[in-house]
Amino acid sequence: YSLDAYSAFAMLLGMHAVTSTSDTIPAVLFGVPGTSASQATVLDGLPMTRRGDAGRALSAGFSASLFGGLIGAMILAVTIPIIRPLVLAIGTPELLALTVFGIAMVSTLSGSAPLRGIAAACFGILVGMIGADHQSGQIRWAGPILYLWDGVPMLPVLLGIFALPELCDLAIARSALAEKVKFKALDGMLEGFKDTVKNWYLVLRCSAIGAVLGAIPGITGSVTDWIAYAHALQSEKGASETFGKGDVRGVIAPESANNSKEGGSLIPTIAFGVPGSAGQAILLSALMIHGLIPGPSMLSTNVDVTYSLVWSIALANIFGAGLCFLLSGQFARISTLRYTLVLPGIMAIVYVGAFQGSSSWGDLYALLIFGVIGWAMKRLRWPRPPLILGLVLGVLIERYMAISIMRYDAAWLLRPGVILLLGMALLAVLRPLIRPVLHDGFGILIPRGKPRLRVEDLAYVPVIGVATYMLIAAQDWAFTARIGPTVVATTMLLASGLSLMFLMFSRHAPGERGTKAATKHGIYMDLESSNEHALGFGSIMLRAGIFFGWFIGFLAVMSVIGLIPTVPILIVAFMRIEGRERWKLTLSYAAITTLLIYIVFERTLHIGWPSTFLGEMFPVLADMIPSM
Repeated sequence: YSLDAYSAFAMLLGMHAVTSTSDTIPAVLFGVPGTSASQATVLDGLPMTRRGDAGRALSAGFSASLFGGLIGAMILAVTIPIIRPLVLAIGTPELLALTVFGIAMVSTLSGSAPLRGIAAACFGILVGMIGADHQSGQIRWAGPILYLWDGVPMLPVLLGIFALPELCDLAIARSALAEKVKFKALDGMLEGFKDTVKNWYLVLRCSAIGAVLGAIPGITGSVTDWIAYAHALQSEKGASETFGKGDVRGVIAPESANNSKEGGSLIPTIAFGVPGSAGQAILLSALMIHGLIPGPSMLSTNVDVTYSLVWSIALANIFGAGLCFLLSGQFARISTLRYTLVLPGIMAIVYVGAFQGSSSWGDLYALLIFGVIGWAMKRLRWPRPPLILGLVLGVLIERYMAISIMRYDAAWLLRPGVILLLGMALLAVLRPLIRPVLHDGFGILIPRGKPRLRVEDLAYVPVIGVATYMLIAAQDWAFTARIGPTVVATTMLLASGLSLMFLMFSRHAPGERGTKAATKHGIYMDLESSNEHALGFGSIMLRAGIFFGWFIGFLAVMSVIGLIPTVPILIVAFMRIEGRERWKLTLSYAAITTLLIYIVFERTLHIGWPSTFLGEMFPVLADMIPSM
């Protein structure tokens, strides 16, 4: 507030721009996205860590982030004078078509099971529709649960779908993420930098994609990184064979787009006063506090301030990515720590992080529920990325559709941009289904013999059941509240039903696991379970049950004494029972972790913790102990 405009904006952009750089660290090392914009980085970053290439993956990610941020800033600087007509031409119909295209790209790039990807994306959209409908006020699928009336928060779902399954597999394997680091600190840094320079054209293309998508309001980083990843998968030579298994290009592509989008997102903020993200909304407030009104004046009389924003982003990326790059070799060593040293601290941070969704008990319940769903999807090879993207874009699709119909009736379907984007989306959906037919002929679709149903195919039962329930429940609502759920639930039923039919009747059906055609015509765009063949089914289920049992135990203790006091109890119990760690190490670890959480979340952010049993019984005690 008291700084001059240039310093204030430099400070805000300096803090905001580098989050897309540092969120690479947990994504690569643990498979836990630091932000929703680093989801795609997990797919190849974590496999690289498992084989000892963590330093190389981090270095490549940071280098790509640096170049992506600089390219995004340059694109912004060049296009500021000419971008206004282009952005003005983008209306809600084009935004709707773009979101549909984004979901179609990710869903159908789910390897050899595109129909599963579509079903998972539809489920994510339906989850995003839970709560009050913005058009009619209808409460959808929430019933008397007040927590769901405002919708399911993104953060606990994201951590549940991506973070908990990776932590569970780490607990099942009972070993370090990597046995050793393949490169020394300096060597790993150089290898990653060389990878980025070698793939300079990929960096340039994905940076341009990020800058363009960032300029479109409502297209967040969680969308941009998937579209960039999908582009790299489609365009890079040999990508279908190596992506998802530890290909460094799978790290470079999303990281380039993530940082370049920051430059692009400034365009609608500066030119129209329409923030492209939550961070840009804060920047917009700061502009107005300092007496600067977004619009033509920012491109004429205040052009000096505008270009100071551009250079602030560029410098922030240089300093942020440079610092992370220099430390990448040291970060890589974390992957060699035994699981009893890594797991409890990350679990505690995940619990606290999920609680930031809405600061209620429902966040932790959602984390547990979606953690189980995410682990089951990973084990059964159902793609998780489409679910998250559907959750992110579900509300936007419904909102854009309602506005488009109200303003244009059915004529919005005839707009050139809409026709182009929907046509590309349809092509993306049909392509994985058509390719096996073109390769092996229509004979692969002809039923052969009796239908075969495997045990793992029973996963379709709850999928079809959920879609059926949500479809039937929606029919009693007003038209504006039911049209979106009806279309999405019907699509989910068709996709899952057709996928199950192919599996049962066709020997080489699109999407069937273990077939030559299935592995030839696509990849499984998700993480493989690292202990897939090392343990028997019984041992895997037992260890997974123990892991989620720790989670339930945390909830039980937390309900009595509060979240922060539960953290040291969890850490001490886990390290002593699971790993027989020394008391001195255990107590020091627990004390440092708890102190860190207390300082950041209690004293700095002043988080409002949920009520507990002792807190309600003894109010005086609740005033003395944090989070009680």
